[in-house]
Formats: sequence, C-alpha cells, structure tokens
Amino acid sequence: MSFFDEYDILGGLGDLISDGFDAIVENPGTSLLVVAGAAATAGTAFVAAPLIGATASALGMGVAGGTLSGAAASSAGLAALGGGSLAAGGAGMAGGTAVGGVAGATAAGTAASIAKSDKGQS
Repeated sequence: MSFFDEYDILGGLGDLISDGFDAIVENPGTSLLVVAGAAATAGTAFVAAPLIGATASALGMGVAGGTLSGAAASSAGLAALGGGSLAAGGAGMAGGTAVGGVAGATAAGTAASIAKSDKGQS
C-alpha cells in the first residue's frame, strides 16, 4: 500500500477540479464576473506596485524599512514582499509585484463572488 492509496490525494484533486468546472458551467454569469473583477484588480495592483512597495517599506518591511524614500523605498518594499532580494534567494522586486497582483486579484474575485451570491439570494 502506498501513500497515495491511503490518502487518495490525486483523486481528491480530480474531484476538486471537476467540481470547479461544474460550478463554472452552472453559473456562467458569476464565473464571468469573478474573472473580470480579478483581471481588472490584478492590472491595477500591477500598475500600483511602486506605491505598494513604498508603503511596505514605510511600514518597516525589509532590512532598511522606514528609512528609505522614493525609488529606493519602492524597490526595497517590493523585494521584501517578494521574499527578499534575488541575491538572498528571494524572488526580488518581480516577486513582490506578483504578490501584489495576486493579492489584488484574489480580493476582487472574492468580493465579486460574494456580491453576486448576495444579490442572487435577495
């Protein structure tokens, strides 16, 4: 008996994906709203990445958090959000930008889904 037989991880993943497809087919309007909200917010977060980085730096994130200003603060904050600089083994500024985009998209998708479900239950 293997680990996968006992816990059926791969079967559970298949069920999760199947349930996701069923939800999309049964609720095309909600699905479209969630995708549109996530795409719009991820784009906004990507454009606002320097501001997000500067704010993260001002809040004390990173090695020199709170002591930098301008482009240096943006760079340091984004690197901190990305898990550290590339030299230190983190994802750097690109990782910080991705974290901001994913967080924005997740928030928008969740909000759109909640708004759509609340509207449908009224």
